[in-house]
Amino acid sequence: MQADHHLIPNEALPPGWGPAVTRSDRLVYRRHHPTLELVAEQTDPDQAHPTLGIGWCWELQYHHYIGELPIRETVGHLPTRRAAIEGLLECMHRIHERAEEPADPLSVQAALADVPLDGELPSRGSSGPIRSSTNRGRDLD
Repeated sequence: MQADHHLIPNEALPPGWGPAVTRSDRLVYRRHHPTLELVAEQTDPDQAHPTLGIGWCWELQYHHYIGELPIRETVGHLPTRRAAIEGLLECMHRIHERAEEPADPLSVQAALADVPLDGELPSRGSSGPIRSSTNRGRDLD
């Protein structure tokens, strides 16, 4: 793991969460039992609204399993790494505080449904932010 002054301090993390991947273009925080990952990844701006004219953005996702099937859910797109880090922390706290049953994907999805993301970009083909697009069957890192 690389040292990075923008990472979330361990004392700010909810219980059970920790960094799994910290690269300049990808951040992953993981909770075990049940396994759940929150991912911020630098991505092509076409994933956000194409008329924004930005060079890249950060996609915020959560990854979980339904049985053995890996599921990726998009939470939103953010304009900066700093906003993505703040979004990761907010999502971790939301899951910790609001998910009635963290092993239940619907409980996690409900906890993240209205998470406030500072500076969230509108999605392609809409005027509002993305709130849930599922990509089934892609391997989790």
